[in-house]
Amino acid sequence: MKFRVVCRKLYDYVRYDLKEIAFPSSLPDPPHIKKRPKLTWHDRWCIFKEATRLYGASWVRDIGPDLRPNDYKKAAEDDEEEQSNGRPGSGNGKKGKSSEPSVLEDLAVAARGGAETLKPALKRIYMARASTYTDAMKNFVETYQEGLKDQLQEKAADGDGGRQQPQQGDEATTKWPPPPPSS
Repeated sequence: MKFRVVCRKLYDYVRYDLKEIAFPSSLPDPPHIKKRPKLTWHDRWCIFKEATRLYGASWVRDIGPDLRPNDYKKAAEDDEEEQSNGRPGSGNGKKGKSSEPSVLEDLAVAARGGAETLKPALKRIYMARASTYTDAMKNFVETYQEGLKDQLQEKAADGDGGRQQPQQGDEATTKWPPPPPSS
């Protein structure tokens, strides 16, 4: 009798409990949540078309002139028209665009390449920010010291009773004259 009970409990554990421990089922939705209706085949097709269009548009920057010759021909024609009309050309029809990719474009291309290409791109951004911060701090310290020297020279020029002007860092050791006696 005991062997049969042990076998039954072991069977129930493997069948129900172990399965729930290894592959837990998700919690049921709260009662106020309404399930979405199933999409029709037409809706699915429209969503698929839009998703592929957006995905293809995200890769446009990586496609060279060999695969998109019409776009480059249009830009060249626009440049020729502007030059023939006496207006200065704006370079590929884009105003203010440099040949350097922006930080976001650089990150987007690196992200497509995976972690191996993303890590150096992030490191470049970090190093650029660090050097900018370091340069800004050096500039701040230099201008602060120049301003301090100017102030000290102005006080010395105003005539401080022949007393020697304190140097930077000597503020704590400077002995000020005693206040005048009160009457």
